[in-house]
Amino acid sequence: MAGLAVSWPAGAVEETVNVWLTTTDDSGGRHVVRGLERQKPTAFTSGSRSDGRSVTIDESTRYQRFSGGGASFTDTAAWLMNSSGALSDTTRDATMRKLFDPQSGIGLSFVRNPMGASDLARGDYTYDDMPAGRTDPRLERFSVEHDLADILPLTKQAIGLNPDLTVMASPWSAPGWMKDNDSLDQGWLQARYYGTYATYFVKYIKEYAARGVPVDYVSVQNEPTCCAGYPSMQWNGSGLHYFTKNNLLPALHKAGLSTKVLALDWNWDQYDGYGAPVVRDDAIRDDPLFGGLAWHGYGTGDVTARTRLHDTYPTVDAFDTEHSGGTWIADQHREDMRNLIDYTRNWGRSWVKWSLAVDQNHGPHNGGCGTCTGLLTVHNGDGRHGRVDFTIEYYTMGHLTKFVRPGAHRISSTAGDRLPNVAWRNPDGSKALIAHNDADSARSLAVNWGGRHFTYSIPPHTSATFTWTGDQ
Repeated sequence: MAGLAVSWPAGAVEETVNVWLTTTDDSGGRHVVRGLERQKPTAFTSGSRSDGRSVTIDESTRYQRFSGGGASFTDTAAWLMNSSGALSDTTRDATMRKLFDPQSGIGLSFVRNPMGASDLARGDYTYDDMPAGRTDPRLERFSVEHDLADILPLTKQAIGLNPDLTVMASPWSAPGWMKDNDSLDQGWLQARYYGTYATYFVKYIKEYAARGVPVDYVSVQNEPTCCAGYPSMQWNGSGLHYFTKNNLLPALHKAGLSTKVLALDWNWDQYDGYGAPVVRDDAIRDDPLFGGLAWHGYGTGDVTARTRLHDTYPTVDAFDTEHSGGTWIADQHREDMRNLIDYTRNWGRSWVKWSLAVDQNHGPHNGGCGTCTGLLTVHNGDGRHGRVDFTIEYYTMGHLTKFVRPGAHRISSTAGDRLPNVAWRNPDGSKALIAHNDADSARSLAVNWGGRHFTYSIPPHTSATFTWTGDQ
């Protein structure tokens, strides 16, 4: 991991361009032979290039503001990293720095934590579980004690390493007693408990804030109606709309909270059913605590639909909140970089993977995904017990989060399939251009900026981030 530290030398010549590369050499895009390695700088020269290999940067044309990139402290990830006994304190703390420290690590700037159990957990739980047939309508048994062991202390440590960290929470299920099947698996939230469930959100947010972890965003439901076999909950569009408008938003306002609500938290092809009823309501869209839409990348459909949606509702922000890596993905390196670029070129304010960590067997998992991968593999109980592998997903995420800071604006850059790319301007004025070459041979890139240009040959199967300072 040597070589990840970044320093911006005072008085640096603005034409200098710093270069970082990540390369994989296998068909699955998982074997990293060069991980965010800093290369010999190049430099701008006078004049512009105008051919099919050129990318023109125009920082006067700005788009969305970046909120952050990262993954989730699932119960699985947090336990593996903290109390499982797999990692020593020294290894855990070094790993956290490599994840969240913007200087010595990749500066992860967004975590999306499940509110209760998910498919990547050691078992079922919520914050107010009751024996079968019993209820707790006053939430007298509410407690975040489960999270005190691993999730809360690691999230708080992450904030200490990166104070710009955004924290989001998403529920997979309400407590079983609130649902018509008295189970965490599927079932519908009973209307008589809508108000109680809104209070459940308020209590969670307050308990986290009291322990030093402010929650910036919540979604109403992770992946409505999906999926049987692990904690999940069924909704229809009208129910989500009603609960958001008449219960959750009013409860947050009444409690004096600043946490914002994101709708959908599901795929592009699910928008009409579960996102549109919320977005089309002027009262919700205009509510200062409505934060926009959360998107997942698993379904069919076209990500460019988000740009068309933005054109219709320009105040509705888009957050990419989950797309797991996994053994089913043919080329993980290519998939990640296409997602990073496509999502953000279509108004995404975040890029958030799924679990920060899994073990060497892709678990522990609680039903659901047994083939998901993380930014880390924590070896637990095997021949490499206590070791941490940094996967390709760590490096692809780092191409964004290490160089694009919260508050950055995406700026105009020429699109192209030959070398997909996206460009950013940080709050301090520095620029970052991220590009990917998935071809079997090197490809030349020419970058025009303010009457100057630089050229660079990107090796095969390689991601590149270019950074520079100065004024256009």
